[in-house]
Amino acid sequence: MTGLVLEDLYHAFHGIEAVSGVSLAVEPGEILCLLGPSGCGKTTTLRVAAGLETLQRGRVFVGDRLVAEPGRSVPPERRNVGMVFQDYALFPHLTALENVAFGLTELPAAARQNKATELLARVGLDTHTAQYPHALSGGEQQRVALARALAPSPGVMLLDEPFANLDVRLRNRVRDDSLALLKETGAAMLLVTHDPEEAMLMADRIAVMRKGHIVQSGAPEDLYDHPVDGFMVRFFNDVNVLHGVVEQASVTTSIGHFPAPGLRDGTAVEVLVRPEGLSFDGEDAGSAVEVRSARTMGPYALTQMEVCAGGDHLTARVTGGRPQPGQHATVHVDDTHVFVFPTGPV
Repeated sequence: MTGLVLEDLYHAFHGIEAVSGVSLAVEPGEILCLLGPSGCGKTTTLRVAAGLETLQRGRVFVGDRLVAEPGRSVPPERRNVGMVFQDYALFPHLTALENVAFGLTELPAAARQNKATELLARVGLDTHTAQYPHALSGGEQQRVALARALAPSPGVMLLDEPFANLDVRLRNRVRDDSLALLKETGAAMLLVTHDPEEAMLMADRIAVMRKGHIVQSGAPEDLYDHPVDGFMVRFFNDVNVLHGVVEQASVTTSIGHFPAPGLRDGTAVEVLVRPEGLSFDGEDAGSAVEVRSARTMGPYALTQMEVCAGGDHLTARVTGGRPQPGQHATVHVDDTHVFVFPTGPV
């Protein structure tokens, strides 16, 4: 049985298209990340799935149940869907325990309290049951919101940037803890994020959106290794951009020749090179680059260099020692980190 299905969703605000032709299926126990820049339509897609925005075109299924089509919509509270938002949306006048128990109206009072207490213990807040949201840290509020969403045992979990308001160190810990708990539930999970690293860490599959459309979807490693266009390469990485023209199915740049399969001779192209795809081997009389600057970034040195023949400026992530400004070296390119696409809008 499928947990969540979105079929050909379309949504516009005041005539401006926000989502167009979005179709997704999320299996029980799977985390699918909707990833993209601000304004790409990912949150609107999630809100339509939740029933918080009126469906204009398409269909939404939760399990085998049709919950939305044009002219018909099951209310959000009857969709068997749990939701966690960026601002957590906790009730300020209720304690942590009361917030978690809020949606368990079908249980007797004692059972509601027991289940809410158990869930708060699962998220490490068993000593915070009587505290109000204002007395909790951001990470604690996020965990209360997660426990509240999980309390009714929903078949689908919808999460909209749930970790965005946490500082980096806390975010990593809370995200890891939340991931483990979410996986245990067996729910189908749709997570909205603008952070490629978060999507790569959490998702079983990623659907990248741009201007209301899904650009590419698949396993994280597939999207990273086989991007369909320059937007996809840029979205997951800072990249070096070189320009050239296809001749005999390849393109010549200041750092080498690269294949351009499927592109006609004379096509203007961008050659996108990830910084981790560049390395060099020290002093060399016939050097190809000169180091301009290098900053230690923990496991690597972020190195700015200039190609001696042509003057192109490149950035590399160099391991095994920090290069020195003014140093000359021969640059090497790992072709698996090079992508050639026709020149077009970013």
